[in-house]
Amino acid sequence: MSAPELATSYAALILADDGIEITAEKLQTLITAAKVPEIEPIWASIFAKALEGKDVKELLTNVGSAGPAAAAAPAAGGAAADAAAPAEEKKEEKVEEESDEDMGFGLFD
Repeated sequence: MSAPELATSYAALILADDGIEITAEKLQTLITAAKVPEIEPIWASIFAKALEGKDVKELLTNVGSAGPAAAAAPAAGGAAADAAAPAEEKKEEKVEEESDEDMGFGLFD
C-alpha cells in the first residue's frame, strides 16, 4: 500500500472510530494535521466516495466472516470437479481430431 493510501485509510479509521461522517474535507483535514507530505486531494475524494453510506466498523468486523464459507465451497464441489475433469479432456481431444479432418488430412495421410 502506498503512503497516500495508508494515510487516507488511517484518517478514515480515525473518523469512523469517533463516529464522524467520512467526507473528503474531513479526511484531508486529518491528513494535513498529521503533516503527511505530498498527498493529493484525490485520495480523500476516492476514499470518501468508496466509504459513503457504509459502516466502517462493521466492514472491519466482518472481514474474515466470508473466508471459511468461500473455502468450504470448493471442498464440497471437489468430487464433482474431479469427475468432470476427464470429460473435459476427452472433449478437447475430440475437438483436435475433428479439426484435423476438416483440413483434409489426418494422421496417416
